[in-house]
Amino acid sequence: MSEIQELGDFSQDSKAAYVLSNVAEVVERILTFVPTKSLLRIESVCRLWRNCARRVLRTQQQLAWASARGPSTTDVHTLCNVLAEEVEKVFLLPKTVLMMADSESFNGLAYSYSQSKAKKIRRSADSAEELNKLFPKCCDVIGITSPGIVLTPTGSWSSPPQEYQEGEESGFAVMFPSIEGVHIKPFHFCKKTISSTAMKEAGLVDNPELRVVLMFVYGGHRSGGAQFINQFLEPLFKSKVLIAGGLVETVFSPPRRCCSQGGYGVMGLALSGPKVQGASVLLDHDVSSPKAAEATVRRLKAAKIPERNTLGFMFACVGRGPNYYNKQSNVEADAFHKVFPNTPLFGLFGNGEIGCDRIVKDDYTLCDSDPDCLQHEYTTVMSLVHFG
Repeated sequence: MSEIQELGDFSQDSKAAYVLSNVAEVVERILTFVPTKSLLRIESVCRLWRNCARRVLRTQQQLAWASARGPSTTDVHTLCNVLAEEVEKVFLLPKTVLMMADSESFNGLAYSYSQSKAKKIRRSADSAEELNKLFPKCCDVIGITSPGIVLTPTGSWSSPPQEYQEGEESGFAVMFPSIEGVHIKPFHFCKKTISSTAMKEAGLVDNPELRVVLMFVYGGHRSGGAQFINQFLEPLFKSKVLIAGGLVETVFSPPRRCCSQGGYGVMGLALSGPKVQGASVLLDHDVSSPKAAEATVRRLKAAKIPERNTLGFMFACVGRGPNYYNKQSNVEADAFHKVFPNTPLFGLFGNGEIGCDRIVKDDYTLCDSDPDCLQHEYTTVMSLVHFG
């Protein structure tokens, strides 16, 4: 009896092996349940599995992210530890990554281990190196630090976003795959490299498909920084392009080899393509209550942007937060989540905000005729960006 059972088991194993070696439809279906890093290793099994794995990778076009908060127990930022685990689970091949971390913890200030409370100096170079090693060499990585961070916890698209002010260790990485109809191009300019020709090559000028520019200025407070920002914004502000961002503390990826010590510049992402949509509203000085914040954010509904594959971006002044809302915390992030419960929100608290009301209806509601109207203090720029 046992011999007959063994022959039956062998026959079943043979059938399974045959199916997994010859039936592409079955193999491809199975591989849709395999995370990307494992999928790339599976490619080497045989030609059939390689072809199936590549087809699966091409269909994985939904965004993903990893978020981290709380003190790290190692000598690198907490985002490094969390992201090292999360990239093993993602179902996409990152082509572009936008990372943000709080500047106080990331940039080497003294901090405490959660258990021993022993003081130790953290080196930002170590954290930057660890983060860059997590992604493929062909992947474009933009990494910045700012006094405060806004993030949606890893997991569900409907998780409530959180605001983390100065001194709270936090960070996130948003991972963009290759998406049909969407072209994401990183750019970086300092006073040595900015020119109309360079901006054209970056897709920021004379590009009819340009839809959104996310920009992060470092060293903007230094002498010449304001003039540099205007030089960058001048060719953009008259166009029907959503411009949003802020003044940040530092940039840690990619390396800024062209910049002199203590220099200034701008780094960001140019989003082009027929499937990209964007809209933004400005929460100005008069918006100082939860009710007013929600009413302003609700105006984004007029853009009628689809929820799927859409992200929210919040660029706020360090002067806002609980102090601005009578000691109430997370007011603006909560307002966004109430209006857009299935859209994750990411962003920063910085030293200046860039953007304005720009909502798509029959046409755009544009700013005034001066690029200075894009630059603010004590405000928040709240944006929606759809990636097709």
